[in-house]
Amino acid sequence: QAGIGPEIALKTALHPDIRALCRPVLFGDRAAVEAHARGAGIASPIRAVPSAAAAEAAGDGIALVEVPGFAPGEFALGQVSAAGGRAALSACAAAIRAALGGEAHAVLAAPMNQSAIAAAGIPFDGYPRFLAEQTGLAPEDVFLMLCFDAVRIVHVTLHVSVADALRLLTRERIARAVLAADAALKRLGVARPRIAVGSVNPHAGEGGLFGRDDLEVTAHAIADAVAAGAQAEGPFGTDTMFHKPGYDAFVVMLHDQGHIAAKMVAPHRTAGLAIGSPVLFSSVAHGSGHDIVGHGRADPAAMIGAAKRLLGAG
Repeated sequence: QAGIGPEIALKTALHPDIRALCRPVLFGDRAAVEAHARGAGIASPIRAVPSAAAAEAAGDGIALVEVPGFAPGEFALGQVSAAGGRAALSACAAAIRAALGGEAHAVLAAPMNQSAIAAAGIPFDGYPRFLAEQTGLAPEDVFLMLCFDAVRIVHVTLHVSVADALRLLTRERIARAVLAADAALKRLGVARPRIAVGSVNPHAGEGGLFGRDDLEVTAHAIADAVAAGAQAEGPFGTDTMFHKPGYDAFVVMLHDQGHIAAKMVAPHRTAGLAIGSPVLFSSVAHGSGHDIVGHGRADPAAMIGAAKRLLGAG
């Protein structure tokens, strides 16, 4: 919570477009949130509420469910620390519990700092796995969907080495990712989603010249997803797949196949949606910006866009 997360969360909660769509509620350490408000010159009052369901009690102020994360005097703006890592994940877990309990429509997470979480000794390889743990699902059943403009990119594997990712790319896991994409798109209002599935190897293996993974695994996984009701096609080479028109989502096998495309085209307006769980959960795709904390310079555009997507307005 020492990065720009609280600042962009405050700015998003105050944005008129967001307040017209929902009643935003922040979860976090009160002293930390207030310190960010002062640093960013945000004058709106921050009012503690006992639960997300009681957000209206904050009136014109910013509703905050307090999740204490720091001892007195422990918090410092811009400081990467174990306490900050613990506090960020504690606040996120509390928000997920609120959504599971029906108190909140969705959860929108601020950018986390991997170094702070690692310093706290907490195993963490991204929000999808964390969401799976918090909702009682197997880690392999929650996937990341990057969203920008009209593009949605689903990742079968995420924050693991390429060697480990190749071991994880089973027929069953690929099919689950395609079906999770199909279900998420329908939940977001796409009646009959069309999904393009990318390949593991260059040019989808070029008929076996560059490896047989896509012939023997990916193609069968797509067939399984189609048999289960999804409209999926492929495998396509990921160097050309994103130019294909008419698809509502693209499924990629490896982290960089999707992230490079998103960060080249939309570095400041990409949001991540964790799909496959009972909780609508999104996060921004940029970093925690510890170097600009406390100056009011953090741009909330990606978080505002993510909030609109969650609420069906973006």
